[in-house]
Amino acid sequence: MSFKQFWNSLPKILVGAQFHEFVTHVVKAHRQNKPFIWMMGAHPIKCGLNPIIIDLMEKGVITALATNGAGAIHDVELAYWGQTSEDVTANLQNGSFGMVKETAEIINETISLARKKNLGYGEALGQRISQDLPPYCHLSLLAKGYQLNLPVTVHVGLGTDIMHQHPNADGAAIGELSLRDFRILAQIVTQLGGKISTDLPNSTDSNHGGIVANVGSCVILPEVFLKALTVARNLGYEVTHFYTANFDMLPHYRPRVNVVQRPTMAGGKGYNFTGHHEIMIPLLAAAIIETLEELATNHK
Repeated sequence: MSFKQFWNSLPKILVGAQFHEFVTHVVKAHRQNKPFIWMMGAHPIKCGLNPIIIDLMEKGVITALATNGAGAIHDVELAYWGQTSEDVTANLQNGSFGMVKETAEIINETISLARKKNLGYGEALGQRISQDLPPYCHLSLLAKGYQLNLPVTVHVGLGTDIMHQHPNADGAAIGELSLRDFRILAQIVTQLGGKISTDLPNSTDSNHGGIVANVGSCVILPEVFLKALTVARNLGYEVTHFYTANFDMLPHYRPRVNVVQRPTMAGGKGYNFTGHHEIMIPLLAAAIIETLEELATNHK
């Protein structure tokens, strides 16, 4: 059968129904030019999902991407050398874990220089990769975001990344650029809100809310998002009636509470999908693209 037939054949019960429902919200948000914030840890990059995520960026489905420090590291290594990761268990024994010279030179030097240029963490690295044009630049989320003028923000916890082990790590620059990225994300969050029509109480089409997906970040991104949402609401923006989803291999407290439950209590809905990224994310992307193409065909 075709993918469309397969997608339509999934049972419309329990999570099967919720998955269809979430894709419908993504498509409606896209058609109304609402933000789709894609938050992710490093694991989806290591699973080889960058080409699929980049395709969604190029199609205008994902409008902003947020990752942690590890996500930036793996993306940079993928861009320059076409591979990433190391044997942590083996290298930890002799103290060589994370001590590779080239990765630290590229990232730490770029961040230090960018402090004076008023750039954010993600923008600085995206610009550097785009200028260097390494062999696998086309696989970089950071570079693609820079080239598309699509915000890619990096949210760093000092001491959590191998970059911080190196003598050229500049804590002031890392903190300042990551804080700039937090403020960029908070500004994007202000645009998430939708509003249900009072004339049509059961309608979600009148002003559809935006989308937030958290993929594989069980601590940093859920916490960052909750604070960004607080800032947006504190400034008076009515950020309600939007839709969130958490995708991960195991259920965790912070994604469930800080992404799925708390943010949508004033309107909208949160979803939780448990499964391996290398299966769930290609399925999600194909479902979104197939649905958009079907709608485009029907409206010709």
